[in-house]
Amino acid sequence: MKALEPVALEEIRAAARRLDGSVVRTPLVPLAGDAPAEIHLKLENLQPIGSFKLRGAGNAMALAGARALVDGVTTASAGNMAQGVAWNARRLGLPCRVIVPDHAPRAKLDAIERLGGEVFPVPFDEWWETLLSGTHDAARGFFVHPVCDPAVVAGNATIGLEIVEDLPDVDAVVVPFGGGGLSCGIASALAALRPGVPVYAAEVSTAAPFAAALEAGEPVEVDYVPSFVDGIGGKSVLPPMWPMAKELLAGSLVSELAAVAEALRRIAKKNHVVAEGAGAASVAAALAGGAGRGKIACVVSGGNLDPAKLATILRGGVP
Repeated sequence: MKALEPVALEEIRAAARRLDGSVVRTPLVPLAGDAPAEIHLKLENLQPIGSFKLRGAGNAMALAGARALVDGVTTASAGNMAQGVAWNARRLGLPCRVIVPDHAPRAKLDAIERLGGEVFPVPFDEWWETLLSGTHDAARGFFVHPVCDPAVVAGNATIGLEIVEDLPDVDAVVVPFGGGGLSCGIASALAALRPGVPVYAAEVSTAAPFAAALEAGEPVEVDYVPSFVDGIGGKSVLPPMWPMAKELLAGSLVSELAAVAEALRRIAKKNHVVAEGAGAASVAAALAGGAGRGKIACVVSGGNLDPAKLATILRGGVP
């Protein structure tokens, strides 16, 4: 796969028009309670599948066209992108296959299957190789790469348009970093509309490949420890994403699991919003002051959290 480049503003706006009516234009609401900055929550957990992934999947499948989709679709995902692809496949009457890592949470697998997706669990290393190669023996039809697809990144970038519309004087944006498709998409929009406004990657200490890549000056392999923050992190930054991430993102803000759990607990109790671990990572980073003290937009990327883990967090624990 070749290196990706920042998405042009006209492509982002075209994606927004393409997605109009099939995704929710999510609200940007203030974080309740005291904080070191004026923190706003971009609530992508309110999408029909509980995650922003509906945007990238929808744009990629729309651009692919009916002929490319005739044999159905396949993706590789720990859960949320799989739901985005499966939701759109069901809407279009297409079969859907999903290659998932064998540690994927049951709640997300159940959601994929409810949407009609056929799940193929594989060891994490095999799943990671699928992300690197963009193919798998179980794949059928059109492969929607969850990260390294310009159409996916453009769909994700529509979130940046909405942040600028709702908070024109935004001082910084914090975005959970999984593969970089969400953060680089949003940063593409900000670079075009609000140049100079930093976009930070939010990572967690159990898997922070972008922070490691920035330190090394290139993608390097890191230890990956599965945790309740299952929607971000990986073994390394995918090579096609590295040039764009290095160019567009202002840095990595790494939080400990306990800080992410505390942010998730605060969002639930103060704003009455359920976020998953990845979705709360951006808020944890902003609460720690890493993004500064101005008007900070934090992308709550999803809300698909196992109820038992949510219960543990609400009781003050870390799953």
